[in-house]
Amino acid sequence: MKKINWGIVGCGRIAAQFCEDLAHTNNGVAYAVAARSGEDASAFASKYGAANAYEGYQALFDDKNVDVVYIATPHNFHFKNASDAIKAGKHVLCEKPITVSAEECKQLSLLAKKHDVFLMEAMWTYFLPAIQKAKQWVEQGRIGTIKHVKADFGYPVPFNPDGREYNPDLAGGCLLDMGIYPLAIANYFLNNDLENLYVRANIRYKGVEDDVLITANCGDVMVSLATSFQCRLGNGAYIIGDKGYIKIPDAFRAYECSLYELDDLIEHFDDGRQSQGYSFEAQEVGRLLSENKRESDIMSHSQSLLLQSQMERIKALF
Repeated sequence: MKKINWGIVGCGRIAAQFCEDLAHTNNGVAYAVAARSGEDASAFASKYGAANAYEGYQALFDDKNVDVVYIATPHNFHFKNASDAIKAGKHVLCEKPITVSAEECKQLSLLAKKHDVFLMEAMWTYFLPAIQKAKQWVEQGRIGTIKHVKADFGYPVPFNPDGREYNPDLAGGCLLDMGIYPLAIANYFLNNDLENLYVRANIRYKGVEDDVLITANCGDVMVSLATSFQCRLGNGAYIIGDKGYIKIPDAFRAYECSLYELDDLIEHFDDGRQSQGYSFEAQEVGRLLSENKRESDIMSHSQSLLLQSQMERIKALF
């Protein structure tokens, strides 16, 4: 099997984790790296075995040997970086959030279709075996009809007015950074939009939020979501039905899930993985490209647009 050549855009922590996990796939390799600093790109390429390093992103986009680009730059640069890659004819996997507005998300989807390239938001959580197993249990009717969904994700992020997390010009705030995960989990299990949103947010600095509580419903299902830069939350998810429930610890990077009937544990799943989990989305992108697909059924363009639209509605209620 010919392995696809990945071009890595950005040399931060997430890019490093993604490159480490590529070693756990059988269909892709880190081929090239680009950063604003040529020195940083060279050091990163050397560490992760990439054959080429570029100062500036366009040189990587113009490399004919790069099959697909993984964009791991700060949120506010995603739209431009992804657009430039698409215009160069590259397939794109872009870190979440794929853009910082619904309008940008629409434009990016249209651009990918115009240039006939693959585009996907890197919602790695959806591709984790434990999340897939939980979804299977729901579809098999193991918990009956879903009645409640609860999910949260938060870690302390010390206040730094010069840091990305609290900078409004860099799309700072806990909603885009962490809150996208519980929101995405709700969407994944409910397959529909949220209604009757109620939002409480703490605004920390220049309109940037550091604590958000969201309640809503999806038809007859009650939904409770939370995210925070102030403290570590439970960071899990509960999918609760009228016959049982599913518990997913550390849901954003889920290693395991458990199926309960009332208080009784019925089944437990542990994926036993050796990677951090990015390998599953990378493997799936490689598979889709080998089949000449332009979109993922698991994380489609419409699902990315739904997330962006929901986050805009939530922010409007701050």
